[in-house]
Amino acid sequence: MEVCYQLPVLPLDRPVPKHVLSRRGAISFSSSSSLFGAPDPRQLSQRRGAISYDSSDQTALYIRMLGKYSCSESSLIPGPGFISAGPVSGRRLRRLLSFQRYLHSSRLLWGTTHLNPLHILDEDYIGQAKCMLERVGSWNFDIFLFDRLTNGNSLVTMTFHLLNQYGLLELFQLDMVKLWRFLVMVQEDYHSLNPYHNAVHAADVTQAMYCYLREPKLAKSLTSCDILLGLLAAATHDLDHPGVNQPFLIKTNHYLAKLYRNSSVLENHHWRSAVGLLRETGLFSHLPAEEGLKMERQLGSLILATDISRQNEYLGKFRTHLNQDDLCLSNASHRHFILQMALKCADICNPCRPWELSKQWSEKVTQEFFHQGDIEKKHKLEVSPLCDSQRNSMGNIQIGFMTYVVEPLFAEWGRFSDTRLSQTMLGHLGLNKASWGGLVQQERPSSPDELEPILALLI
Repeated sequence: MEVCYQLPVLPLDRPVPKHVLSRRGAISFSSSSSLFGAPDPRQLSQRRGAISYDSSDQTALYIRMLGKYSCSESSLIPGPGFISAGPVSGRRLRRLLSFQRYLHSSRLLWGTTHLNPLHILDEDYIGQAKCMLERVGSWNFDIFLFDRLTNGNSLVTMTFHLLNQYGLLELFQLDMVKLWRFLVMVQEDYHSLNPYHNAVHAADVTQAMYCYLREPKLAKSLTSCDILLGLLAAATHDLDHPGVNQPFLIKTNHYLAKLYRNSSVLENHHWRSAVGLLRETGLFSHLPAEEGLKMERQLGSLILATDISRQNEYLGKFRTHLNQDDLCLSNASHRHFILQMALKCADICNPCRPWELSKQWSEKVTQEFFHQGDIEKKHKLEVSPLCDSQRNSMGNIQIGFMTYVVEPLFAEWGRFSDTRLSQTMLGHLGLNKASWGGLVQQERPSSPDELEPILALLI
């Protein structure tokens, strides 16, 4: 019989041993809960993720995750620090941090033990997938097809290809084995059972980010460091997303909501998870310590900008810059701000894709919303806005999202970068909105007063 233990929360002023700080820097949702099904216990026993640390990295709040974790929906409901644990063999508890683990356990690397990553890319992704990579800058890029052609490895393949295409491995002297391992770990830490917030979404955002980096104003102004951070932020911006939104974590007293004081809970977790993987793989370990810390902070600044509850803050700042015509991309802080806006656009660009792609994303995000609503009903919690399948329709959710979130952002981006791509995106947005409008003609449309105040709770 499985026994539940209340694990103690350690004080924030407790020094963290060096061997702990050298390990991964985040508590993994994957280790403690699963909202869309129970994974193989053998996989859970190999997962990492036992540490969280504060911004100074001098002290930490960390919980040692011992035993086999419960994967039921109800594991999210009790208060912070409460998990279900049971006995498991010492062998399964060992942390296998070497690259050998991925050579033998990851489906991405099966049968390629003697090849380096560049050869893996050349040998495994010939044919249709390789042809698609030649058109990776196309706005019509079908990430769903690409994911199928790469056997579910779209994020690793996409990100490695783009970093290599820019020559960033040589420029920053990145160890390709460390980079490959980092990307494999990133992909594995996205929850494949999430309908929307999964590795395919991250790959899609990374591809969109690449399209924006190629826009004339950015292409001639961004430094190699800007490009590296932009692509890494896109790949990791939703790392270890649990498939529920921040209000859900707050009202269920989840330990991460407590840890980050109910502020940008998910985005802080995504950032800390990414930093943890960077440190575990040692991807930047060859850089001067201060340079590595600076890159971690800038990565965090980009990921935190994707918090949808701060949409108006960033949009207002963007609009002011454009009205005053004072953006100077030779200024490092201005370039960083534009990268933040580019990542925000990439994160919510689905309504600006062609209808065939946009509709698939709409179906997936709605499925994730409604699944959260089902969990809330099951546990007699107040159902979050947009998550009640009996009161909301996919069409009305999409129309509201386009009207109050997507259109204002992409209108300003079009002012900043008035290019063919911007016109294409706005054109698709208008057509998609009209298509959804036609589909909901027979439904009772939600009024603006109903939709506007709840769109901040989307993510």
